[in-house]
Amino acid sequence: MSVESVCKYWDPSECEGTEHCPSRCPRFVDATGSAWTVRPYAPSDRETLLEMYREFDDDDRAQGLPPLTDERRAEWIDTLVEDGGNFVAISDGEIAGHAVYMPTHDPEPELAVFVHQAYQDRGIGTELCKHVIADATAGNRDALVLEVEPSNRCAIGMYERLGFERVEADGRRSRIDRRAPSFRMRLELSASTALTTRYPPIVRG
Repeated sequence: MSVESVCKYWDPSECEGTEHCPSRCPRFVDATGSAWTVRPYAPSDRETLLEMYREFDDDDRAQGLPPLTDERRAEWIDTLVEDGGNFVAISDGEIAGHAVYMPTHDPEPELAVFVHQAYQDRGIGTELCKHVIADATAGNRDALVLEVEPSNRCAIGMYERLGFERVEADGRRSRIDRRAPSFRMRLELSASTALTTRYPPIVRG
């Protein structure tokens, strides 16, 4: 049963959580006071997610992603779903953001996050990243890595606040897009900043 079918909008700030809760509370209130559900991707989300990427502003594309054509976008999403752990931010049937880490079996999978331009600067991208971190931590992964363009200062600042640190280049390219010039950042999942993503809302404050 989906989160949407069992939960109405509520302020989760006082929630203590239960043993049945997922790795991170799916209820999220953004900087404007709007309520979202952040949850794992479901097959029924495919067309809605494709629609989000169809409307994605070219200026917000990073490292060649999302792809520009419908065919390439569909192939890309299918690959992410097959090989990765995917999360979406959704409200009233509309997806505003998508995060993925892949491959899920890797001790240090790669993180990528995308937020539609109409919903940026509201904390949705950060919350999506926290769900990936919490899920990867629960799955006993060692670390998360990511590739970011040096000019993307907004994203770099977000990743640094989440605890990611720059690491020396090792000659590898992004596993999500191997063509893009970028540098690598890494988050050790035993770090306190990673572990706190799994705390219930009342503990996180």
